[in-house]
Amino acid sequence: MTTAMRIGGVLDTAGASFADLVDQVRKLADAGYAHAFVTQTFDYDALTLLAAVATQVPTIELGTAVVPVYRSHPMALAQQALSVQATSGNRLILGIGLSHQIVIEGMWGLSFDKPAGYMREYLASLMPLVHGETVNITGERLTTNAFQPIDVPGVTAPPVLVAALGTTMLKLAGRVADGTVTWMTGLRTIGTHISPTIRAAAEEAGRPAPRVGVSLPVSITADVAGTKEKVNQAFSIYPNLPSYRAMLDKEGADGAADIAFLGDEESIARSLDSLADAGATDFVASVVGTSEERKRTFAFLSERARATS
Repeated sequence: MTTAMRIGGVLDTAGASFADLVDQVRKLADAGYAHAFVTQTFDYDALTLLAAVATQVPTIELGTAVVPVYRSHPMALAQQALSVQATSGNRLILGIGLSHQIVIEGMWGLSFDKPAGYMREYLASLMPLVHGETVNITGERLTTNAFQPIDVPGVTAPPVLVAALGTTMLKLAGRVADGTVTWMTGLRTIGTHISPTIRAAAEEAGRPAPRVGVSLPVSITADVAGTKEKVNQAFSIYPNLPSYRAMLDKEGADGAADIAFLGDEESIARSLDSLADAGATDFVASVVGTSEERKRTFAFLSERARATS
């Protein structure tokens, strides 16, 4: 079955130069992928990188997965996002999230108290700002007095996807934002929890059907057992982070390998079809494996991307 689910990829920033990253995005674009996402971790600043990459590679959507909201005021993030829209010809997908307590409190020294409430206040300012509106809001923790719109000519509001996993955050994303993008969340949990919760909230609020982006490790491999070991080793930190642990527990999974898409072409095709049936609108592939397995997986996903574009 051919589905309409968009297929993209995650950039590998580890040790990569800017030229390397431009090459990665160009290869994704040339291969027919719908989008290229970059993470915000401890190397490149995601939005700065995408602003620069956008001038080198046309057509493909460029996404962040995800920018932590605690690092900047909503007006500053809106200015950044609309600036990327200007350099990219309106191709940005703005993925935002709360990050994790270990980062916000342990590394940055900020309060992670009532994170869902913080995101609610943040979106109350961010969403109108990216849509060219003025904002005058005084909240418990955030105040925004934008007396005039952000003036970046020729741009449209980027879709804002909130990294939402729990019920409260999913309902907030459905009511206010344009969708969600997930990580470390398995197929069954997408179908029984993520997709129905955010879609119901959007429908109740009279908003368009949300984008549901799902990022998971994927590899076409004959050595499933060996690849599982590599996946668990590469992504060993995530089962120890509470938000991801909760999603893995909901799936009945111990680690990343239990929810990864691993196997031959037929197996991966079935997984992608099932993911689309579960309500995913976008698959963001984190391709893993040996060099040969990565090439094979990239080519297979390229065929799927072209077939569903």
